[in-house]
Amino acid sequence: MGKIKVTLGVDIGGTKTAFGFVDQSGNIVIEKTIPTNSKKSASILFRELVKQTQEMFSEISDRYDFAGVGIGAPNGNYFTGSVVNPPNMNWGSVNLVEAFNKYMDIPVFVTNDANATAIGEMLFGAARGMKNFIVLTLGTGLGSGIVINGELVYGEDGFAGELGHTCVEPNGRQCGCGNRGCLEAYASVTGIRRTVYILLGEMTADSPLRKIAFDDLDAKMISELARQGDPIALKAFEITAEFLGMSMANAVAFSRPEAIILFGGLTGAGDLLLQPTKNAFEKYLLDLFRGKIQVLKSGLENSNAAILGAAALAWTELEKKALI
Repeated sequence: MGKIKVTLGVDIGGTKTAFGFVDQSGNIVIEKTIPTNSKKSASILFRELVKQTQEMFSEISDRYDFAGVGIGAPNGNYFTGSVVNPPNMNWGSVNLVEAFNKYMDIPVFVTNDANATAIGEMLFGAARGMKNFIVLTLGTGLGSGIVINGELVYGEDGFAGELGHTCVEPNGRQCGCGNRGCLEAYASVTGIRRTVYILLGEMTADSPLRKIAFDDLDAKMISELARQGDPIALKAFEITAEFLGMSMANAVAFSRPEAIILFGGLTGAGDLLLQPTKNAFEKYLLDLFRGKIQVLKSGLENSNAAILGAAALAWTELEKKALI
């Protein structure tokens, strides 16, 4: 019996880089995490990453063949294999394919982290069997991956699918991208925290939220208080869901997906977020789309979704290029 093929999924974040070997069924065989450390150069990080990869693969090489590498990274570009000014890293523009291939001669594929999540959902998660769907990643920011006719939409230069930076409120909140009124500024962990603090100034209701410093506030705290009936927390979810549902309906108008899949820290609120989002979504949809599009939670959340998504990118590209 021959060896089982695996790909390496690498997720580069501002704080940590997670990586692991994944088989074609979506099983993570072995995984590790190293600090990214924003002060490190890309070359230092990749030297450490490859060293750890080689050591990790040596533990499983008697049973597995190493087929390729998928890398998900902020501002990762599928066409060029580069990241361009990734947030929280002082890298400028770095070609990740060249950085890895300097140490190992193996196929390497790159995309941004939200796109990698979308491919992971298609191969291993809630979008299995689907050819038209959208993934929204609701974390510190809001990322998105759009799949149409079974293909991820990259656009002309590799940066298509930035639904988090569509405008939902003209002259609204300042977004981290520099523009105002972006969806990300309202429907993300950062966005709901900002909403809470605006509501604290507008509402007179008693709430434990009044005693929590902004830097200490997280989505879990807001969710727990909303479940206890806290009026400010509940209103924050209502506002977040309205913006999110409206934007999802707008996305349906140009893509007509089978489903929209929600992923990330904010979805931990469960029906506190999902139910009002579905209500707003249906309200803003065109009549011919109402009741036809599923809104689902991610199917990857019981595993290291970032590693699975990056590894899925590698599997998809290796198959396209007939390398497996």
